[in-house]
Amino acid sequence: MSSNVVPICFSANYAHSKWGVTHLLQNKNKISTLRKWGCFSANLGQSRPHLEDEKPSDLGLNLGDGRIDGSQVTKCHKDLSSLPKPLSSTDLVSPNSDGSKVRVAYKGAPGAYSEAAALKAFPKCETVPCEEFESVFKAVELWLVDRAILQIENSVAGSAHRNYDLFLRHRLHIVGEVQLSIDHCLLGLPGVQQEDLKCVLSHPQALDQCKMMMNELNVVKVNTEDTAGAAKIVATKGARDTGAIASSRAAETYGLHILSNKIQDDSDNVTRFLILAREPIIPGTDKPHKTSIVFTLEEGPGVLFKALAVFALRGISLSKIESRPQRNRPVRIVDDRNKGSAKYFEYFFYIDFEASMAEPRAQYALRHLQEFSRFLRVLGCYPVDSTNL
Repeated sequence: MSSNVVPICFSANYAHSKWGVTHLLQNKNKISTLRKWGCFSANLGQSRPHLEDEKPSDLGLNLGDGRIDGSQVTKCHKDLSSLPKPLSSTDLVSPNSDGSKVRVAYKGAPGAYSEAAALKAFPKCETVPCEEFESVFKAVELWLVDRAILQIENSVAGSAHRNYDLFLRHRLHIVGEVQLSIDHCLLGLPGVQQEDLKCVLSHPQALDQCKMMMNELNVVKVNTEDTAGAAKIVATKGARDTGAIASSRAAETYGLHILSNKIQDDSDNVTRFLILAREPIIPGTDKPHKTSIVFTLEEGPGVLFKALAVFALRGISLSKIESRPQRNRPVRIVDDRNKGSAKYFEYFFYIDFEASMAEPRAQYALRHLQEFSRFLRVLGCYPVDSTNL
């Protein structure tokens, strides 16, 4: 299955779009309705935390026996010149669209698992690859796309902590979730066998999730920015002793052959993605809903217990709880009366609970939580993904 793709990448400091402001001013009544459900909150007024970018390994480094030798280079038979190239901040333009399709931004190269998640949620969407997670958020804020897809946790690797931090730097809303089964494949150039490989490229998590296969092959492992990007490098460089771990979709996109499929150590490997939009959706009660919130707590004994109790008292199940240190105020000092002062980390708490904001019990729970929280924000209320993986 193919899809139209339009790449984007731009600076995180790009100014907010005037069209977004105009749209909000023209929809005051709708915003008032949304405030009723707690979908808007006051600005944090905090400094933006610095997020270090992970850089892929340079293929020009000495890889030992796995070094790419020019004598081994073979051109891939598939023409890759038609694939989209991410734009820089200097040549960013608003892409043309006839409005007939939903445009969805995702992080990674064409063929990434995030793109597959976008197509699962919106089968006829126009997918838009971005170089960075920050660009995914900004693409929605600047009205270049309608939605964004963001990986938030994996059943093997755990939570994507970096993406939790981005929620506090942007004002997007969670409007849905997608669960995608991850099947890693070992890819190579046409005619290459597994035994020919001396080097395998992929995202660090993918390499870690396929340790058994990598140990059997006894190859040099090289980190890249994403799995689909690894497949693109193999196809572009044309090195016959170099393979990639990526999806079957990436193999089709870049003209590579699948040397082995489902090579992950754990067969049940699922990634959960969130769907982001500029405006929240009005929650209902016709189907199971999930609500995501973030909050900080006042000081005091048992305060976290009290925060969780507001949900238990009303029969609301928690499906996830995550804590992240506050970066602008990471430490608080409390006098312990014995040694002068004690230092403790201060945290943001992220919680997913299984109830709709249209239910009175959920509204009462959040009203109760506000009594001893310094800050509370509803990130989104959305239907639970009940589709088959």
